[in-house]
Amino acid sequence: PYLGQGGHAYLQEWLWWAGLLCMGVGEAANFAAYAFAPATLVTPLGALSVLVSAVLSSTFLNEQLNVHGKIGCILSILGSTVMVIHAPQEEEVCSLESMAEKLKDPGFIVFAVCVLVSSLLLIFVAGPHYGQSNVLVYVLVCSAIGSLSVSCVKGLGIALKELFSGKPVLKEPLGWVLLVCLVICISIQINYLNKALDIFNTSVVTPIYYVLFTTAVMMCSAILFKEWQHMVLDNIIGTISGFLTIVSGIFLLHAFRDMPFTPDLLPLFLQQGRADLHASWRSADRHQSCRHQPLLPSEDKGSQSAEEEEEE
Repeated sequence: PYLGQGGHAYLQEWLWWAGLLCMGVGEAANFAAYAFAPATLVTPLGALSVLVSAVLSSTFLNEQLNVHGKIGCILSILGSTVMVIHAPQEEEVCSLESMAEKLKDPGFIVFAVCVLVSSLLLIFVAGPHYGQSNVLVYVLVCSAIGSLSVSCVKGLGIALKELFSGKPVLKEPLGWVLLVCLVICISIQINYLNKALDIFNTSVVTPIYYVLFTTAVMMCSAILFKEWQHMVLDNIIGTISGFLTIVSGIFLLHAFRDMPFTPDLLPLFLQQGRADLHASWRSADRHQSCRHQPLLPSEDKGSQSAEEEEEE
């Protein structure tokens, strides 16, 4: 009832607060997952939230989930299963000291510098000229900065595990630095993701953002935590195949969300076969109705011809 009024009357609704609480619990669980599993596995599995949202929207909000959406949901589940089976193993990071050593790695420093420089070029050079016409500009900013935010989340998860074990983590400056960097990265992500959603359609932004963000996170995790270093070839192929399957499912789920599936969308040869099938059904029904036609009409015809002869 408060939709489109532009006010804050929704703050009086218990349902809105319940939804906000559920979102907070989900994000906290996602945050905790980065502390116990490789980021290459956690981030792609975020596609399941899109799947659950589509199913719940179709169930409770009466939103249409067409054939493309159902196929996309199935592909997302299959891709997630394949990725879990072939998940990479990251190097063990148990303390902030080991996390600091990894952050000093030359490969990660080069990656972080490239991300920051490319993001600044996209924001201040490409944004004013192409931001209104090309969806990749702002989405690339969100994805690149998001890879760094996931690294900060990983470090903060390690800090929280040490804090719960009784170590004096609050005195470590690295934890506070990671927290500040996380706040800055998330603020940039939210800002430019909202810009992209304001300019372009959600069905276009969501799959592109998911693909670019997940790819950037996988690259960052591979460089920082050496997740792909000890993987055998079949696990590498399985992880990439699962990721591409999830991407295909997300694309089908969003790109064709508003497209109704009718028989007219079938290829011509299938439409011709369908028309021939219906024609054969109609002829069979007509033949069957002629075979089982009652005899009363013939008797009526005979009586009518007799009456005509008497009149003559």
